[in-house]
Amino acid sequence: MPLHLIKLAVGCESVKELKGWVAERMATAKKKGLPLRHVHVTRMTPKRDGEILAGGSLYWVIKGEIAAREKIIAIEPFRDKDGIGRCRLVMQPKVFAVSPRPMRPFQGWRYLTEDAAPPDLTKSSAASVAAMPEPMRRELRDLGLL
Repeated sequence: MPLHLIKLAVGCESVKELKGWVAERMATAKKKGLPLRHVHVTRMTPKRDGEILAGGSLYWVIKGEIAAREKIIAIEPFRDKDGIGRCRLVMQPKVFAVSPRPMRPFQGWRYLTEDAAPPDLTKSSAASVAAMPEPMRRELRDLGLL
């Protein structure tokens, strides 16, 4: 059973915006002739990397909800120019919308077990959810209708 990570998408307002960020980074990488992979740098390196690399994803919390995920394909510990240990979470550059679930703020990242991870939205439901105004979507979620 794969293990996942969960992290706040600070400064991101929606899944659509996250997809835009990833697309922009991929366009820049393509222009520079770099591999097309989305990289997020974090301070701490996951100790359970074998479980994560067995099919795990990075789930993004956007505006207080678990809202999207990206499949993790590599974990690369390194030291920055100041000698501080860091970690690159390397992901496939495809963002999947997931069934929104409330999540309180936290620092860094956390492990997320497979049974606690929200399911992906289908293409049709993801499009209709994304098209809704944010307050309406949150109210429907709170009522258990979404």
